[in-house]
Amino acid sequence: MEIIYHSHIDREIESLIERIHPPRVCIDNDCCRDSTVVKIDSANRHGVLLEMVQVLTDLDLLISKSYICSDGGWLMDVFHVTDQVGNKLTDKSLVHYIQQTLCEARSGKEISSDIELQTCKGPSSSAVNLAIEVTATDRPGLFSEISAVLLGLGFDVVSTTAWTHNDKAACVIHLEDASINDAERLAHVQVQLENVVGAHGGNAERARRVNLRSFGAGRNHTERRLHQLMYADGDYESCRTCHGDKSEEHKKGCDGTHVSVGRYEEKGYWAVNVRSRDRPKLLFDTVCVLTDLHYEVFHAAVSSTSSIADQEYFVKPMSGSNLDNEIERRKLTLCLIAAVERRVSHGLKVDIRTQNRRGLLSKMTRVIRENGLSIARVELGVEGEIAVGSLYVTDCSGQDVNPNIAALLRSETGGSIVASYSSPYRTPIPLSSSRTMHEAKSSTGFRPTFSLGSMLWSQLERLSNNFGSIRS
Repeated sequence: MEIIYHSHIDREIESLIERIHPPRVCIDNDCCRDSTVVKIDSANRHGVLLEMVQVLTDLDLLISKSYICSDGGWLMDVFHVTDQVGNKLTDKSLVHYIQQTLCEARSGKEISSDIELQTCKGPSSSAVNLAIEVTATDRPGLFSEISAVLLGLGFDVVSTTAWTHNDKAACVIHLEDASINDAERLAHVQVQLENVVGAHGGNAERARRVNLRSFGAGRNHTERRLHQLMYADGDYESCRTCHGDKSEEHKKGCDGTHVSVGRYEEKGYWAVNVRSRDRPKLLFDTVCVLTDLHYEVFHAAVSSTSSIADQEYFVKPMSGSNLDNEIERRKLTLCLIAAVERRVSHGLKVDIRTQNRRGLLSKMTRVIRENGLSIARVELGVEGEIAVGSLYVTDCSGQDVNPNIAALLRSETGGSIVASYSSPYRTPIPLSSSRTMHEAKSSTGFRPTFSLGSMLWSQLERLSNNFGSIRS
């Protein structure tokens, strides 16, 4: 019997199809000279492509090519992947983990809800992972003020991820505190943060820009949530020059990403082409937006050559919108450009690895603010007793940042601080004013960027290599 996929198929039927036809994963190191090929056959449903890409990118793997076919009730996806230095995946524990995780992936939906403060009491709340989400108009000192409020209220920050784009800022802050089930205290921190966000907002600010959200263990994907927050805040007002209006200059931060949305009438698809500079997690960012905007990807081909990435998608809107809907096509174009540009950070990258202590984030952001600098992006987390991550620092006047800021941060926090001029498309070059990246790695085991991938790698290193052979 032929299974016909429909975007509104009942979830119970989808689950039944998945149980009858579980995903089949083949990881091949022989068929391609330069990369490991990951082949996935699975029952199709909305969001499954994003799940597959998310598994690979969360391990900090690079996807150089991808071929996607899911026209019907079944998908067949192929990904060419390497590690961060361009090598094939030869570690058996890693290969086993990828295969197992891809097979177990079921639903792309987050199990999350806004916290009802009056119901937070009780022993069950101790298992809740509390995240504070903030969206605001970007300005110098914003992250410093937010971290100062949290420190003043006695909260310990477990991890912080923040992006800025088109004068908008969004951050997700995970807290560790024994009394997060104190409804009165949570209500107070929300009021205090809303005061910080609204202090310079003017009348255009939304009434509610701070959310406290609870997540089931392992179900919160921070980067996808940041895409959603920035989209909701309207950061996708893109550069007009990228769309053929040569009368205006590129907006600040525009990287010249080009997106076109055309018609493929024979099959009733929208043909979406994205051309941009290549970088890690590019495929995740575009698929994330397509999924959250409720587009079904039926076919796709992605490749990168000479630092340029070309992505071609054949999609249909789940709403059934007509291909002549110019407003929807325009919105899709703007949202894809924003998705590519949100993760791009220029300026001075400051890599941090130091002993974790209360108020560390507040100290670092205060030093940056007091020196008249701005933070463009933050990735900071805790691994055991060590805080590790990166800050991307820019000058408010558009000038190059003085690398001496690294020395100031080092004196304030201790540990290893390495500064390098950042480009998202090439390996940063360490500055002479601090130790080189090689010296830092060899002397301290330095890993510059905190990510879920780095945490998974550290766990995988402890696993035995005595796994069975990979099923084909």
